[in-house]
Amino acid sequence: MTTPRRAQPAHRSEPLRLPEPLPTLTRAFALLGKRWNGLIIAALAKGPADFAQIRERVPGISDRMLAQRLQELTTVDLVARTVQPGPSPRTHYTLSAHGNAFLIPLAALAVWAEDHLPASGSPASLRPPTPDR
Repeated sequence: MTTPRRAQPAHRSEPLRLPEPLPTLTRAFALLGKRWNGLIIAALAKGPADFAQIRERVPGISDRMLAQRLQELTTVDLVARTVQPGPSPRTHYTLSAHGNAFLIPLAALAVWAEDHLPASGSPASLRPPTPDR
């Protein structure tokens, strides 16, 4: 996955206004906000993989959950599933064109998280939240 270059945070005098994103963002977060979906897409960004390879790339996911999430991601055409015929058929998964298009915002989200969310267990994450001013 290609990581976008980091830019200095922009200081704006007025807040950024997005054009009525609520229905679109609701659909996006309904799918991508589910645990594991983003990590599965990131795992497939490394290249095509079979079920066992994806499981290795996404530590902690159960077989059942991986199967369920792959089916969902295939249904919405973010992931493509191909079965290689033969005496021992193999199923491979790869990102579809839509899945590849998602790598750009996924990389931007990863950069944002690294810059703005403390790592679990870091001193910043252990501080109690401060009230908004």
